[in-house]
Amino acid sequence: MSSEEDFSLVVTPAEKSLEEVLASISVYKKKHEQLLQEQKDLIASRDDRRSLAQDFRRRTQKLTKDIELDKCRYAEQLEREKAKLDALKQDETELIQQIMYVKEAQIEEDSQIAHLKEQTDVFASVPERNVVFKGATGGPGNTPVFDMEPRIVYPMIGGTALITFEEEVVAKKILGMPEHQVDLGQDCRITVEARPVELMMPRVVEISSEVCPQRILISNLPKMDSERLLDQLEIHFSKSKNGGGEVDSCEIMSDSWTVVLTFVNNNIAKGLTDKEFHEVKLKNTKHRVRVTPFVNGNITNLETHMSVCPRTVLLTGIPDVMDQENLQDMLEIHFQKSSNGGGEIEAILYNPPGQEVSSLLFTSGEQLPT
Repeated sequence: MSSEEDFSLVVTPAEKSLEEVLASISVYKKKHEQLLQEQKDLIASRDDRRSLAQDFRRRTQKLTKDIELDKCRYAEQLEREKAKLDALKQDETELIQQIMYVKEAQIEEDSQIAHLKEQTDVFASVPERNVVFKGATGGPGNTPVFDMEPRIVYPMIGGTALITFEEEVVAKKILGMPEHQVDLGQDCRITVEARPVELMMPRVVEISSEVCPQRILISNLPKMDSERLLDQLEIHFSKSKNGGGEVDSCEIMSDSWTVVLTFVNNNIAKGLTDKEFHEVKLKNTKHRVRVTPFVNGNITNLETHMSVCPRTVLLTGIPDVMDQENLQDMLEIHFQKSSNGGGEIEAILYNPPGQEVSSLLFTSGEQLPT
């Protein structure tokens, strides 16, 4: 109730009765109470809306963070997928390269197979040679053992000697005493030094062979003068009507009585070897000779190792005090004596000073370690 209404109630009491005034007061109290209640409801509604706004604000912030986090995750996943794609592309490139490599290897393998087949055909058509068996038969346990005796060209400097003993233990004794006093008689002595002999020996030897496109091997030839034989073969195979061509050289292999004929061009030899047998006029009569491919061999792999001769020693520091033969005899006598640590000598070779540039042939039956 406003102050004007209170004033009017006081000033003009006669206008309204007390009951009416009380009723009005009661009405206004109710209105006031309603306004207070509405005010409370509005405040509560305001608080609810503020709380709801704060809740929405928090949810908005959380959703914003979640969205940013999802963006980061999606970006990371996208990078991982790109990396996987790049790796797959790289794998694809490597697989393509491997396929190309395998195809090239297959082509090379097919070429090698064709080459080996050609070599097989060549080996199957080697020149024939008559063999007379003069040995004795035996059981499976009597199989002969293949062996080779080394024939070594050993470079020797002047004032050195090579001695091969019959026993290895003697050579070890001599090498165990590096210096030796050799008595030459008449109160003359020389001091020599004993050293092991090291040789470079092959460990692995691989040889590749291929058919020479310019050469042929002629076999089944009659025995006759070699010069005349070469002339007649060269004349025959130089004629185009016989399938030949211009001849570069003609050489006879005396141990097998075969002839190696070389053409100037590369397209002649194959036609003659494909035919294989040819009628050639030799010694005024026609002979059926055999023409086979000529195979060239090249060393493709050679592995060596140093090997010490077990029974041979090298003597160095030998002065030129007497002639070669006498000094060699004195050395042999000295190293044969057991009192000097020596033993039976199988071979000895002395190279006097002044022959450093010469290479002397030293042949020994000693089996070198492999």
